[in-house]
Amino acid sequence: MAVFRGIVLALRAITRNALRASLTVLGILIGVAAVVTMTALGSGARAKVSEQIESMGSNAMIVFPQSASASGARSQQGQGQRLTEEDGKAIAQEVVTVAAVAPTLRARGQIMRGDKNASTNIFGTSLGFFRVRNWQILRGERWDEHDEAAKAKVVVLGATVQRKLFGDEDAVGQLVRIGRYAYRVLGVLETKGEGPFGDQDDIVVMPIGSMRSRVMRTPPGFVGALMASAISAEATDRAVKQIDGLLRQRHRIEAGRDADFAIRTQKEFQAMQGAIYGLLTVLLIAIAGISLVVGGIGVMNIMLVSVTERTREIGIRMAIGAREGDIRTQFLVEAVVLASLGGLAGAALGIGAIAILRRVLEWPMTLSPVALAVSIATSGLTGVVFGFFPARRASRLDPIEALRHE
Repeated sequence: MAVFRGIVLALRAITRNALRASLTVLGILIGVAAVVTMTALGSGARAKVSEQIESMGSNAMIVFPQSASASGARSQQGQGQRLTEEDGKAIAQEVVTVAAVAPTLRARGQIMRGDKNASTNIFGTSLGFFRVRNWQILRGERWDEHDEAAKAKVVVLGATVQRKLFGDEDAVGQLVRIGRYAYRVLGVLETKGEGPFGDQDDIVVMPIGSMRSRVMRTPPGFVGALMASAISAEATDRAVKQIDGLLRQRHRIEAGRDADFAIRTQKEFQAMQGAIYGLLTVLLIAIAGISLVVGGIGVMNIMLVSVTERTREIGIRMAIGAREGDIRTQFLVEAVVLASLGGLAGAALGIGAIAILRRVLEWPMTLSPVALAVSIATSGLTGVVFGFFPARRASRLDPIEALRHE
């Protein structure tokens, strides 16, 4: 009953000074709104990053060339140019946990069609690329093994390139130019959207032999990277170990020495991106926590002012039988109600912000009911912590002195 009466008195006091109460809870409102919004934003960012990394392909792994060291000095042959198409063929034949392998060369270049042109990523690769990336053809078709062997002048366009050069017109069967060579468009890839490294649809794909002959002159058989796909997510770690062992054997690198290649997997990209977003989320929640502390200090200051303004009222209540505990409960409940109202308003503001951000960013943002409940409970706890000192001060007033107060 004492708590109930305290809530009624608190609501009356807040109603009498609505503007002051609103300004008092502003810090708590902002803090709770920030916590709610950042929690949802963090979960949405993780989901979006996971979706983008999954779009790289099914259980994808990428083998990058890199410089190797021997006894602290760079080796002559380890200059980041040691991966070859033969390495890719060996992986496909000997590593049982690998479903597909695609050697790749990548260059940035201009592709032209009539008076239109676009700067894009040009990839030279094999048919295994489409399986590794789990990339389907939206219109037309991919090249065949004969085109690959003959180094045919054919390309498959990404959706972004197709839109820049052809607009709504069908690109299949049309000719485009890269450098001084004309290429026939065989197909257009389905849309994948943004990925960890930018727009995935800003791409032109051609047979690696054609790329090497006409776009990017390289030593015979050299590749910029090897893309591979494990037979399952569970087999990815085993596939990495087997690829590492095979390439060390082919490149004559002893165990324990730095290799002239590095293997990256989807798990590593997810862990790296997750760590970045996790750190940002913690940082933003810490800032929101500071807002809650500032809001709590505001509540304490206003409650101290309220105690001073209502000293005579406190004296009258004590004179007619109110005990210290009753006075303490009254002011403590008032502080908790004030902070909780700020928390509820902040939660409502946060939910509105989430709805707007979800529409603007097009992220799958969701707010956990647990996170919402914890945020509101935290605002109430802030009221308890910062309202205790004013409530204690009010309960310890001398009744006679309080009645004399003007």
